[in-house]
Amino acid sequence: MFDTLLIANRGEIACRVMRTARAMGLRCVAVYSDADAGAAHVGMADEAVHIGGAAPGESYLRGDRIIAAALATGAGAIHPGYGFLSENPAFVEAVEAAGLVFVGPSAKAIRAMGLKDAAKALMQEANVPVVPGYHGAEQDGAFLAARADEIGYPVLIKAVAGGGGKGMRRVDRPADFAAALASAQSEARGAFGNPAVLIEKYVLSPRHIEVQVFGDGARAVHLFERDCSLQRRHQKVIEEAPAPGMTDEMRAAMGQAAVRAAEAIGYKGAGTIEFIVDGAGGLRPDGFWFMEMNTRLQVEHPVTELVTGVDLVEWQLRVAGGEPLPCAQEDLRLSGHAFEARLYAEDVPAGFLPATGRLAHLAFPEGVRADSGVRSGDEISPHYDPMIAKVIVHGPTREVALRQLALGLEKTQVAGTVTNLAFLGALARHEGFGRGEVDTGLIERDLDALVAVSAPNARAMAQAVWAGLGLDAAPGWDRGFALWEAPWRSVMIEVGGEEQAVRVQVTGRGGVVDLGEAQVAVAYDGQRWSFDGMPAAAVHVEGGTVTVFGRQTLAVSLIDPLDRAADAGISASVIEAPMPGLVRAVDVVAGQTVAKGDRLAILEAMKMEHSLTAGRDAVVAEVLVAAGDQVTAGAPLIRFEEESE
Repeated sequence: MFDTLLIANRGEIACRVMRTARAMGLRCVAVYSDADAGAAHVGMADEAVHIGGAAPGESYLRGDRIIAAALATGAGAIHPGYGFLSENPAFVEAVEAAGLVFVGPSAKAIRAMGLKDAAKALMQEANVPVVPGYHGAEQDGAFLAARADEIGYPVLIKAVAGGGGKGMRRVDRPADFAAALASAQSEARGAFGNPAVLIEKYVLSPRHIEVQVFGDGARAVHLFERDCSLQRRHQKVIEEAPAPGMTDEMRAAMGQAAVRAAEAIGYKGAGTIEFIVDGAGGLRPDGFWFMEMNTRLQVEHPVTELVTGVDLVEWQLRVAGGEPLPCAQEDLRLSGHAFEARLYAEDVPAGFLPATGRLAHLAFPEGVRADSGVRSGDEISPHYDPMIAKVIVHGPTREVALRQLALGLEKTQVAGTVTNLAFLGALARHEGFGRGEVDTGLIERDLDALVAVSAPNARAMAQAVWAGLGLDAAPGWDRGFALWEAPWRSVMIEVGGEEQAVRVQVTGRGGVVDLGEAQVAVAYDGQRWSFDGMPAAAVHVEGGTVTVFGRQTLAVSLIDPLDRAADAGISASVIEAPMPGLVRAVDVVAGQTVAKGDRLAILEAMKMEHSLTAGRDAVVAEVLVAAGDQVTAGAPLIRFEEESE
């Protein structure tokens, strides 16, 4: 068994692997980019090695530098985490050629499952059911359109080298196929360097249920299933284990199929067999089909750990060290129910755009497992996935665990950047989800209700103003005196981009906050503050911004009139970058007339492509960027001619 482990990754998964490795008595080595010099995983390691620039291609995708770091620090093994080089067979071969242990499957197994079309053919040979479709090498558009006609609409176009929803398009009618194919191939080429796609029948009431497998190269076991149906744009949002509505008969059928899949390729380590399941009419043993195998540890692995009591990273390290499987299939048992919610820095009202910024404050309540790679004061970098943490809970039943998740999200505190926290909370309280009525279309069907932003709570606004003025300290002898001041103090605040005038009056051990439409009474009982008789919520104050935590986090900025900007910023005639990113394409030129809704440019950010469209009919006056340019959030991209009166 090796005594030093290098983790070839960053963020929460690097921290997660280190926790188990440390518990096993292993010395841990981290690698880091320019952007991660002060990151949590670097501070947690026994030793850290700088491997390059902020962009992944200059650091975390540089296998040669990672191997060199392992050799220089005396590491005997490399754990890849997930993403980056975790499913790169050439990297596995290079690691082994350097005399090091790769904590994961063989290069041969990764290649066998690396392309969806070849993997499906292999699964058919292993008697694993697959979705009807075309998985061949021919990529001519007319040929693929003919195959789609044979399969029958709706169909799904999927990148053969894809993952995470990139290079994937649903097509409902033949007239839309050519455009969807071009879009999928373009995104696949940019994300994976491989534009090839396959065509599959689209299941109308789909559920995404995956089975955790683990092998030692000779035999494999399954650790039951996870339901990952709660998705948006093919990105998982909340995962759970076990799957709601699962029967013993179907669980056995799926588990056996997953084990056959793993053993067919001599799989070693942790992996996941993903199935598409027809949820119409309940779960049945003949209603699931193989989608793909992830030859690595999954983001959602903690829910499996909580319902089985197994530390999957410990198993990975033990098997990589030469041990056989730690237990047999009959030794594994399910206990209770677990949920995982992915907390991201993203602007939900703006269409779930990835966000950046400094985490002014980050805290999690007792009773939840929070896997995170960031801390209060850290920056959310535009170069990597904007995940802040995974909030994970476990309870004796699904109902109890779901209540724990809702409460845990409500008590999670994040300040300094926008997040999807309220959206996750709305999902956890969704009645249909609570009943276990889940499929991959649930979020899109109810999206308006799930992202609805209610009017700011008057008590929360009043508390934000009170705290922002520094009045939430214990009252002293001089509080409330107004010998030469007006009894009311006027304050300008900004909430959700809107400015509002409020008034505050201090009277000894309390006062009043006048919000215009409501007045909130403030009182202090000698121990804590209350607003309209309700106890004060937790708050964070920094730089003139007050964040009040609760079911819906409220951020309020107090405006200093001396610091107000001299102008209102760029006019609506300028198209700005909604986030930092790479300009992938520009579709217009100066002098061109565009209609509302026309695509102007494509911005690639956080590994996804985002189309920027015209908000009105206009004439392009100036194009300020070119394809290949890296831009910051708010950078002007295209300017329209001013509208005539």
